[in-house]
Amino acid sequence: MPRTALAAFLLLLSPAAQAACAAPPAPPPVSEKPAKPALPQKPACLDAKGGCPGWEAYTYNDGIKAYNAQLGPYRTSAEAYARKLKAYADGSVAYANCEMQSMQ
Repeated sequence: MPRTALAAFLLLLSPAAQAACAAPPAPPPVSEKPAKPALPQKPACLDAKGGCPGWEAYTYNDGIKAYNAQLGPYRTSAEAYARKLKAYADGSVAYANCEMQSMQ
């Protein structure tokens, strides 16, 4: 019986048993979540049989070009935010697994 008690005591003193689980990283703030650019409103005349007058078609086309120009920076920001979310999720899972292991 004394050997069992000694083995249990040594196991509790081992570095692995005493190591604290690293807390997961903080979630990225919602304020960092990028806002998707808004599509320009499609003019009703676009679907009409006669089409749109030139100025309205050009205005809509310019709006589409501006929207497309905003998509590149939005995608970059969205991917960076997604990486932060993934790091948070992965860190949380690692922390939970560590805590579960420490209870065994």
